[in-house]
Amino acid sequence: MNDKSKAFFLRAQAVLPGGVNSPVRAFRAVGGNPLFIEKTNGSRVYDVDGNEYIDYVLSWGPMILGHNNPAVREAVLDAAQRGLSFGAPNEYEVKLAEKMVELTGCEMVRMVNSGTEAVMSALRLARAFTQRNKIIKFEGCYHGHTDSMLVKAGSGAMTFGQPDSPGVPDAVAADTLVAPYNNLEFVEDLFKNNDVACVIIEPVAANMGVVLPEEGYLNGLRKLCDEYGALLIFDEIITGFRLGKGGAQEYFNVKADIVTYGKIIGGGMPVGAYGGRKEIMSYVSPSGPVYQAGTLSGNPIAMAAGFAQLEQLDSDELYTHLGKMGEKLGAGLDNIAKELGMIACVTQVGSLVCQFFGIDSVKDYETARGADTALYAQYFQKMLASGVYLAPSQFEAMFISLAHSETDIDVTLEKAREALVGIRS
Repeated sequence: MNDKSKAFFLRAQAVLPGGVNSPVRAFRAVGGNPLFIEKTNGSRVYDVDGNEYIDYVLSWGPMILGHNNPAVREAVLDAAQRGLSFGAPNEYEVKLAEKMVELTGCEMVRMVNSGTEAVMSALRLARAFTQRNKIIKFEGCYHGHTDSMLVKAGSGAMTFGQPDSPGVPDAVAADTLVAPYNNLEFVEDLFKNNDVACVIIEPVAANMGVVLPEEGYLNGLRKLCDEYGALLIFDEIITGFRLGKGGAQEYFNVKADIVTYGKIIGGGMPVGAYGGRKEIMSYVSPSGPVYQAGTLSGNPIAMAAGFAQLEQLDSDELYTHLGKMGEKLGAGLDNIAKELGMIACVTQVGSLVCQFFGIDSVKDYETARGADTALYAQYFQKMLASGVYLAPSQFEAMFISLAHSETDIDVTLEKAREALVGIRS
């Protein structure tokens, strides 16, 4: 039963657009009413009706240590006693920046308040540094809701982008070039015909499910950027500190010029950051001419939480364990689908997992869009009813935390089998 969630959703729809503050939360892709969460702990979330769920959303990724991690919680409580916001430099932001530089290889970072803000600022910086305007992004990769990123591929022979949301000016969209993921030849053609400032990519495309880069693809982008004098931006808002201490740069052994980070560096608090070589970052005000500011940037509560989280993530053993858990879940889901004779594919890297229904492989947005979203919606509802909380969209990742146990994975696989048997019967 979720009577209280339904009641809250009715109230919310009267005062919030669609009843939510971020679209995917509304459950439009899977049907039904969204859960209103009352509390969390470890690998579990609890809704206002008292139902308990094994959680694979994890606030869309940042709760890699599990919900309500004691060290992060204590850091927040301690910092809160000193004040909620200073609007001035503080020790927490320095400590977090030093830790990020140590672990990521970025020489300097700038703190902001969200992943969208980090991307917006990184793009402006890349344009200023290269003195060019065109940028290349990829179909199916999500980089927040800034105007230049809400762009889709042009139709017909058009190579420049078109607005993907009302309110995005045509002139802004035209400076964004859109390429298919995992297609180096297409990117090279764009370089040949345009003066490109930067390429921005999710090194693992985790906003169209989980789509991995093909062998040599990221290295190929690095080489093209070097050849044409453009900057390579890795959007590591999902992969940063999740694939390893050094994120996707370390995991795939490819160095980006600028990297954007988000929620995971705040332990769940609202936060973002962008960083890179000192030569590039020195262009940012007040060191350089590229203006970017934020009253709440470097907020002491968020910085304290982030530092407490990153201190715990400074462990190779932790990532080895998370990777094994990801493999166990991914392999188990794959085996269930095969045993039942279903057309499906499971993608997995580290603690990121996705199960696509109706397709047997995925390499880009076009193939991902072939997935059976109606079947996923049925699967989601059955899993939710059995106490497993998945992302309310086929095109999102399952996240595993350090708090997930072997038993959690076993129970999840058992419930997945029951759900799929029920769908097929």
